[in-house]
Amino acid sequence: MRNLPCRRLQADEAWSFCYCKQKQVTEEIADKQVAGDVWIWAAIDAETKLIPSFIVGKRNAANAYWLMKDLESRLANRVQLTTDGFRPYVDAVDSTFGSSIDFAMLVKTYAGDEPNRERYSPSEIVEARPIPIMGFPRFQKISTSHVERQNLTVRMQMRRFTRLTNAFSKKLSNMKAALALHFAHYNFCRIHQSLRVTPAMAAGIENSIWTTAQLLA
Repeated sequence: MRNLPCRRLQADEAWSFCYCKQKQVTEEIADKQVAGDVWIWAAIDAETKLIPSFIVGKRNAANAYWLMKDLESRLANRVQLTTDGFRPYVDAVDSTFGSSIDFAMLVKTYAGDEPNRERYSPSEIVEARPIPIMGFPRFQKISTSHVERQNLTVRMQMRRFTRLTNAFSKKLSNMKAALALHFAHYNFCRIHQSLRVTPAMAAGIENSIWTTAQLLA
């Protein structure tokens, strides 16, 4: 997908794990394969619900950069982007988009100790503060609600991301392949309930995708 006509984008990360949970990772396991915490990074168009970019990996500055790098390469116009308060996004957006973006963060304050909590559900949100970072983002459009709902869609529609089961991914390559299939189906096959068309149709790119597929065939 290239030259996408997106205008309002949201990006976020969702936690999962591969092979075993992070506290169970030993040196022997780490030497054999990627194991422990794995995060799904995704960006969504708030208007068409299209998912133009996603990656799978650790929650670090490198993956924040690669998500923004991939996202920037697919857009045709200047966009407004909202992320959560994960600090590496600032440098990632600056390195990839430069000044040609309206970027804001939605920083949430929780009642509990989030880094050390052991529950799956987050603590009660005390405050959600919109913070403009670059350009001139419209305050009323600073939100991460759509991408957070997409995180729930992943968990609801993919068994391997259901918590407290033994259906989790045993190999990182299998997790990536399953997510690729999920997002392809979500973008091009599944009729979105609020749009009554697929996200690709809402974005007006379904004909160009079909033409490309015919040429490749």
